[in-house]
Amino acid sequence: MRIGFVLMLSGAMLCGSIAKAADTPSVKEKAEVCAGCHGDIGISQTENIPSLAGQPDQFIQWQLVFFRSGARKSEQMQPIVEQISNEDIRSLGAYFASLTPPKPATPDDNPDLSQKGAQAAMGRRCASCHGDTFAGTKAVARLAGQREEYLIKALHDYKSSVRSGGAGAAMAEVAYPLSDEEITALAHYLAHL
Repeated sequence: MRIGFVLMLSGAMLCGSIAKAADTPSVKEKAEVCAGCHGDIGISQTENIPSLAGQPDQFIQWQLVFFRSGARKSEQMQPIVEQISNEDIRSLGAYFASLTPPKPATPDDNPDLSQKGAQAAMGRRCASCHGDTFAGTKAVARLAGQREEYLIKALHDYKSSVRSGGAGAAMAEVAYPLSDEEITALAHYLAHL
């Protein structure tokens, strides 16, 4: 009984420290570097740059680790992540997770395409990892409301094995058999959730 209490208290303290880490001035200063591409409140206004607001904490942390180690490649990200510590990575993950996720930028102008995308998502069992609302969970990305062209790029990168790291093998397996039409429909559907 006492061990359970200690574990519960430790968990509560950890959650409190994560929430505090997300709200410190130094984290907000570090996040300003990210804002140039990913937007002031983590909502990207730049083509092929993902929104970070509302992404799961662990997902952000792992992506930063993958960029820092070189497992995930990006000419823009590598010089930035080389300069950040493990503590910075934990703080930035908590910070972006605490921000309000993006809403669809425009109303769904092609509901037929969204329906095809929903069918593709169901056929590929996307919700089994990304959640029923595609809000992501733990180290799995939030897809709902993400930039449409970025989702297309990410799926093509997984399909061609340009992108790896984390669930890269699972994503490559899911993306490889997708046609270009299915990728377009899936991205449209997810972007308008």
